[in-house]
Amino acid sequence: MIFFPELTEDFLVSRLTPPADRPVRAVLDTDTYNEVDDQFALAYALLSPKALSLDAVYAAPFHNGRSFGPEDGMEKSYEEILRILAQLHMNKKGFVFKGSRQWMEGPHQPVDSPAARDLIARAMGTDENSPLYVLSIGAPTNVSSALLMEPELIRHIVVIWLGGQPLTWPTAREFNLQQDLYASQTLFDSGVPLILIPTTNVAEHLRVTLPELDAFIGGKSPIGDYLCSIVHNYTNDPFGWSKVIWDISTVAWLVCPDWIDSTLEHCPLLTSEYTYSHDPHRHLFRVGHHLLRDAIIADLYKKLITCV
Repeated sequence: MIFFPELTEDFLVSRLTPPADRPVRAVLDTDTYNEVDDQFALAYALLSPKALSLDAVYAAPFHNGRSFGPEDGMEKSYEEILRILAQLHMNKKGFVFKGSRQWMEGPHQPVDSPAARDLIARAMGTDENSPLYVLSIGAPTNVSSALLMEPELIRHIVVIWLGGQPLTWPTAREFNLQQDLYASQTLFDSGVPLILIPTTNVAEHLRVTLPELDAFIGGKSPIGDYLCSIVHNYTNDPFGWSKVIWDISTVAWLVCPDWIDSTLEHCPLLTSEYTYSHDPHRHLFRVGHHLLRDAIIADLYKKLITCV
């Protein structure tokens, strides 16, 4: 059994309040090849230096039709991260780290990886008064493994996670959450300062279409052209089709927290049946309820076309 420090309510409220001083230090944990939205989020984070200084990127595992298993998903994500950096001429040494090659096999069973170890070293070397923001936009295996490997980490980081469903939903099931249930439960149970951006009715409003992408970012920059191309290649039937680029929501919360309505709530238990169980005695966390799609998309597009 692994025991986490118990954070006071005042400490949690402070951590879950939008940061007053910018830019904050951040890392991005991303299953970049899973769809075509992580690529937008990575570019958005790199192109928002007034809000955040992105110190490292971690390749997260995933398993769907675009991979043969979590390890293959992680490796493909690692290569995709490098392609995005090349489009932005940001080939930084010691900036990208490979993550978990498998899911957690049980509660309190972390998966060791270069990403988890870098997160521990990077965060534990900072002052508690200046937390490292962890933008997690995939299965949280890397992040939760780091927490289990070093429980004191909860004093040094704030996790902003795109995952799960709204707290009133009959199920918590969603791709990021259900890929690694034990890792997701660790986020909810560790007491780490956690900002949850649900998918349904919140991040799902961040939709774009091919004509919109072509009009606003196509032909404007190498990264804009690359993003347009991967979205074009993602569908065989573009007529009337839109794509959610959910993952930019985590970056948007740091760029301008007012764009995402959120409240402090008592963190639910995530059950083995993928449902939320509510307990008013649990620690606090922050959860998003609604976002301003147009403001976020406009900010993203402006940064993509002015980065040449």
